[in-house]
Amino acid sequence: MARYTGPKVKLSRRVGAPIADNPKHTSKRALNPPGQHGYRGRRLRDYGIRLNEKQKLRFHYHVSEKQFRGYMDKARRLQGNSGELLLQLLDRRLDNVVRRMGAARSIWNARQVVAHGHVKVNGRKTDRPSFQVSVGDVITFKDKSHKVLRENMESLAGHEVPGWIDFNPSELSAKVIALPTPDQIPFDVNTNLIIEFYR
Repeated sequence: MARYTGPKVKLSRRVGAPIADNPKHTSKRALNPPGQHGYRGRRLRDYGIRLNEKQKLRFHYHVSEKQFRGYMDKARRLQGNSGELLLQLLDRRLDNVVRRMGAARSIWNARQVVAHGHVKVNGRKTDRPSFQVSVGDVITFKDKSHKVLRENMESLAGHEVPGWIDFNPSELSAKVIALPTPDQIPFDVNTNLIIEFYR
């Protein structure tokens, strides 16, 4: 699978929105258009607007185009609002749950924590970042990774854990108590434009 490994702030500049919560991505400079003086080209057409919205969401969750299309197809097959279901599927990824807990500084850091085998789901080692958590799942970490994870949590002082995750910072464990709702996802995106993009 081809994975983007270049500068991450470049992605925020490309889509004009912070794809991560850290100051590097949220600063005014990071949101300037690409190029030394900021590209001031023509206005985006309808296709460009929809593409930009889709890329925003894809970069935020750090998934490939093939994976994203798979989530889109799955959301369409399920009953309910496809846009809300798409966000729910993406937010239930294991690497994203680790990020939402505040145990990792970014999605890339969370992905590494999972891929290196530091995370357990219901007592079993799970090293797939795309693993879908369900209501009732308990997420814990290996003892040897606790020191690094606590340092990450200290660097993210003031981080708010969403209501669908019951997080115990003293034991570094969390339980999924509900499915995420669109208002609990701290990322502004227009899912209707994404649905239209794949029509």
